[in-house]
Amino acid sequence: MKSFRIYNPDLKIKMPDFKKLNEGIKNLMKLVKKQALVTIVLAIVFGFISGLLSSAYLINLNNKKAVINSTTNSGIEKTIPEVVREVSPAVVSIIVSKLVPILERGYYNPFGENSPFDIRIPILREKGKELQEVGGGTGFIVSRDGLIVTNKHVVVDEEAEYSVFTNDGKEYKAKVLARDPIQDVAILQISGTDLSMVRLGDSDKLEIGQTVIAIGNALGEFRNTVSAGIISGLLRTITASGGGVSEQLEQLIQTDTAINPGNSGGPLLNLYGEVIGINTAIVQDAQSIGFSIPINKIKRDINDIKRIGRIAYPMLGVRYVLINKAIAESNKLSVDYGALINRGDNKNEPAIISGGAADKAGLKEGDIILELNGTKINEENPLSKLILQYSPGETITLKVLRDKKEIAINVVLDEMK
Repeated sequence: MKSFRIYNPDLKIKMPDFKKLNEGIKNLMKLVKKQALVTIVLAIVFGFISGLLSSAYLINLNNKKAVINSTTNSGIEKTIPEVVREVSPAVVSIIVSKLVPILERGYYNPFGENSPFDIRIPILREKGKELQEVGGGTGFIVSRDGLIVTNKHVVVDEEAEYSVFTNDGKEYKAKVLARDPIQDVAILQISGTDLSMVRLGDSDKLEIGQTVIAIGNALGEFRNTVSAGIISGLLRTITASGGGVSEQLEQLIQTDTAINPGNSGGPLLNLYGEVIGINTAIVQDAQSIGFSIPINKIKRDINDIKRIGRIAYPMLGVRYVLINKAIAESNKLSVDYGALINRGDNKNEPAIISGGAADKAGLKEGDIILELNGTKINEENPLSKLILQYSPGETITLKVLRDKKEIAINVVLDEMK
């Protein structure tokens, strides 16, 4: 098959000047190279500017986050030295002093001083009494006018005298305003104005693993000793004993921060410089196992002292067993939560205290208290914990299971005597 070139005879085509075309191409290539170089330079410049703008945006965003943190997490976390510098002026050493006998060595004759038998038996006899330092602990100032929080076991001796030394070496006489009847807390007062004071944090927001700092009068000798560690556990229950006193402490913070005798009553701090606990106990036969009372449990004591001049605890007036799945199964109960009102172990202790708040409200032995003001009672929220959120004289509403029926009972809380 033949191929044909088809063309229009009316179309006139002017052939290009290849020499000029070649020069034009060269000039165009030069221009393209220049444009490319300009494009690269512009890309670098705009990239740099974009980077600055992005950085500025991120910095601004971080600042916004910091501002948000300042309202939700009490500011920006500090270094340990910064926290120590900020809080140390409000941490005090408490010295316990007491009149103790002055003894001297002497002799006596069992047959009398005028006996012909020269027998001398050595004895120690009292020469008099003098005020001596017999113990020490730590505390922290919570008000400008000198309210101090410490452990109850630090100031348990009602016949002793108490002195407070601040970080700058000033000495103050201290008066014990109140000893908490339930937890290991006491409130002292010194005379002062515009004193350094701590900031109180929120112990309900603590997390296992977060860094904490302890400051205290270690061994009653090394004032404002600083140690640091982490929160090792929460909601611990222990039985603490010492000085002939034993008590059960609940919902404690466990920490591996070094706590020594004399640290008792000192603050446990977060990295915002806030007190989140009061150091109270250690396990002597273990390494780095210490316990602190959460600060939220202590705030009510501070508020009571400021408001009414004493620590006032609400009282429902029942004995109960906290129900869990095991107790529900063993007692064939229809619910696996709540507080079962029953007698004490020796059966001579009444389930409901006569004339108390529960008795007046009509609660009965065998009732199961399911909720308090809408909060379910369980191992995480035991009845005792929920009641302590209220004050004597306040009215609470209990959801009670009685004879397989749920009823609501209003109770006016008494004050614990």
